[in-house]
Amino acid sequence: MTISQPVILWFRNDLRLTDHAALLAATETGQPVLPVFILDDTSPGRWAMGGAARWWLHHSLAALQAALADRGCTLILRRGDSATVLAELVRSTRATDIFTGGSADPWARRLDQTVAEATDARFHRMRTRTLFHPDSIRTKTGGSYSVYTPFANACLALGGPKPPSPAPMEIRAADVAATERLDDWGLLPGKPDWAGGLRDTWTPGEAGAMERADAFLTHGLTGYAAGRDQPAGDGTSMLSPHLRFGEISAAQLWHLAHQRPNGKGREIFIRELLWREFCAHLLWHNPGLPEAPLKPEFAKMPWRDDKPALTAWQRGQTGVPIVDAGMRQLWRTGWMHNRVRMIVASFLIKHLMIPWQDGEAWFWDTLVDADLASNAGNWQWVAGCGADAAPYFRIFNPVLQGGKFDADGDYVRHFVPELAKLDAKYIHAPWVAPAHALTSAGVSLGKTYPHPIVDLAQGRARALEAYAKIRSVT
Repeated sequence: MTISQPVILWFRNDLRLTDHAALLAATETGQPVLPVFILDDTSPGRWAMGGAARWWLHHSLAALQAALADRGCTLILRRGDSATVLAELVRSTRATDIFTGGSADPWARRLDQTVAEATDARFHRMRTRTLFHPDSIRTKTGGSYSVYTPFANACLALGGPKPPSPAPMEIRAADVAATERLDDWGLLPGKPDWAGGLRDTWTPGEAGAMERADAFLTHGLTGYAAGRDQPAGDGTSMLSPHLRFGEISAAQLWHLAHQRPNGKGREIFIRELLWREFCAHLLWHNPGLPEAPLKPEFAKMPWRDDKPALTAWQRGQTGVPIVDAGMRQLWRTGWMHNRVRMIVASFLIKHLMIPWQDGEAWFWDTLVDADLASNAGNWQWVAGCGADAAPYFRIFNPVLQGGKFDADGDYVRHFVPELAKLDAKYIHAPWVAPAHALTSAGVSLGKTYPHPIVDLAQGRARALEAYAKIRSVT
């Protein structure tokens, strides 16, 4: 090995330069660094990136390209099987080492093993995605956690992650290998262009992540405890897609938050970071989490195969306003308020009795923050079949939830404009409004806005009956 032989820095879901353990380790070798990103649609199988995430990826990679160029480096873009691409790069560049970030995703873990065996280069997997290694938080008996609160307390007992490392000012660049053009990857939508709402809402990239984090921590953290449950307001951090693509690390947010005054908002925000950590812990120890219920008795649920109802839910045409508002927000912006995510998921699973995996798949394709661990963990939580200490019969009433968290109906009015003129006392249940109220608001049920596709009371009773049956036979 000569000092001119490069090391490969394999970027994945960690598209930043700050607090990047793999980047730091690569630069500390003193050898030239060859940064690489591989668009691999083969290794993840059915969990290849969805459309909204591809839009985000395009812009995030463009931002990373620019940041590396400022430091004299070129980001090498390749498309194909990761193991094959990396093996070819090792041969052609005589690279001695591959540095990369690890993941709890089971396919990513298998891929790491394949890459390590496919090349002669030394393989180094670093932690770039989570606060702690998913295998490092253990119960007193050495097992993994299945309930959030004791897991979070165990994390808090460690005192937090180490402080983030700064981005390197310079990176010794390797000789440039052949690279593909980002624009040739077709990550952006063609016609029709459905990404207008995404462009209006987001600024992907490390700089955009830091800008949003600073704005939230400066102006939103104090009121976060109450504001995060109000979907019509601006009370959430909206940092989830930046975390999903690793444009900012969880450790950065942890330490930035702890630089702010202590209070309920900061405490809850830290707990939200730990919920994300908990989902990664679950996936690490339960690789089948995205497909199969953690509680095996739930595999016997008598789910309904109701394609028209699933389509109505996906399009925001269920006739239940808070559900439709959430699904339309998702389609328009690639994101949905967290409180509303719980409402729409509960409605699909329990009122419609449609498998949680169908909802999980739709979120995977339409969310810009679609993360395998969080998506699977949260859908199983709502279904009652995952890591959850709450009773299985928890069923969100969408009318009561709408009235509680969107009391004036502003969220519904924004995303369901057909109901914009309806009085607040009827906006979450227009089917109970008197005829004159509907007429004066320009609402004609079944014409301008659909009737509910399910009777909420009957849907709840049907779900409870189904849940009782599977429990009685176990």
